[in-house]
Amino acid sequence: MSKEEALRREILAKTAEYCRVVHLAGKKFIPGESKVVYGGRVFDEQEVVNLVDSALEFWLTSGRFSMQCEKRLADFLGVPYCSLCNSGSSANLLAFMALTSPDLGERRIDRGDEVITVAVAFPTTVAPMVQYGAVPVFIDVAVPDFNPDVTQLEAALSPRTKAVVLAHTLGNPFNVRAVKDFCQKNNLWLIEDNCDSLGSVYDHQYTGTFGDIGTSSFYPPHHITMGEGGAVYTRDQEIWRRLNSLRDWGRDCWCPTGQDNTCGARFNRQYGSLPEGFDHKFVYSHFGYNLKMTDLQAAVGCAQMDKLPDFIQARKNNYQYLLKGLGGLEDAFIFPEALPEADPCWFGFLLAVKPKAGFSRNEITRFLEDKNIQTRTLFAGNVVRHPCFTHLVEGKDYRLANKLINTDYILHHAFWIGVFPGLSKDMLDYMIKQIRIFVKK
Repeated sequence: MSKEEALRREILAKTAEYCRVVHLAGKKFIPGESKVVYGGRVFDEQEVVNLVDSALEFWLTSGRFSMQCEKRLADFLGVPYCSLCNSGSSANLLAFMALTSPDLGERRIDRGDEVITVAVAFPTTVAPMVQYGAVPVFIDVAVPDFNPDVTQLEAALSPRTKAVVLAHTLGNPFNVRAVKDFCQKNNLWLIEDNCDSLGSVYDHQYTGTFGDIGTSSFYPPHHITMGEGGAVYTRDQEIWRRLNSLRDWGRDCWCPTGQDNTCGARFNRQYGSLPEGFDHKFVYSHFGYNLKMTDLQAAVGCAQMDKLPDFIQARKNNYQYLLKGLGGLEDAFIFPEALPEADPCWFGFLLAVKPKAGFSRNEITRFLEDKNIQTRTLFAGNVVRHPCFTHLVEGKDYRLANKLINTDYILHHAFWIGVFPGLSKDMLDYMIKQIRIFVKK
């Protein structure tokens, strides 16, 4: 064994030991004193060992761990193409901008074209449309599934509609069959924001794989984490090449980082009005970005992929435990319902306070926060009511297909608590107990 390999083994062994002592020595949960968070990192020594292993190589940008993680995620989802990026928000940006590529011809999303979506959204699902100059058209959501009301899709359609961009709410799959049929009938693109739904299934197929492009986020509360990070995936090789071009500065070259002349014609082609033989590695076919993930993050992701099946099952178990424990409170709350074809991998446990409950959403969330139970609203609630929309003109910069009645109900009355794998039975019991105490009062 070389000195280098011996040192590496020693460093990684000490890293694993350090992690077990510092990070994995369990702290006792003390009800009322320990914070019950809505989400967070769940890891062991393997993530830390991978991280240090990558750091020792000091490659820093995308490398062997990135390629491994992309392949593993693609294999898990059952799609041929997957590309990592630096966040779920960047994934949504890449997905949308790939459909504005000039080489798509008449199907290209152009400025002024319309995109059907919902206002119960994380802002960065909608932001790329607004920033590009497309017009988001908002439909309402349905209750009790809290997903897009597919009966409003036809009302949202216009001659300028080019795409549908929708998320599966808190991991609960929307009516994919209806949405996909609508898109195919009208020759529309479909982007699935799958950031909160990795591992959710609709009709025996993973969500995120039905549309033209799916997106994921690996921010710490999500189903797996890489600290920051995201991914875009597709079944279409040409779309995948556009996604990679936009992610990697807009370049035309498809060589992996650190490699040259994969095409074998680096210096003997002609592009645009560039001189013949101009270096293909520096030919730009899109106005792109640098949204790559580092190999350090991907190294963590590779270890997380080993745990994903267990994480999925833990989220399902925790959701069902809370649902059973809060049984009998249906007079106070609306709980989400899944479609018969759906098997959600829940991101959170949603509670929508009924108007006749005798208390408000703000009252119960303040109570729970005072008891050290972290709560979250359903993202923006209604994104068009936020300050970022103040200077946008309804009917010009965005359009409402119908009144957003249920969206506003969610804005005022809904919140959610955690179901992530880091929650112990004692924590779940504590949340159930405090919610019941509040409702009883």
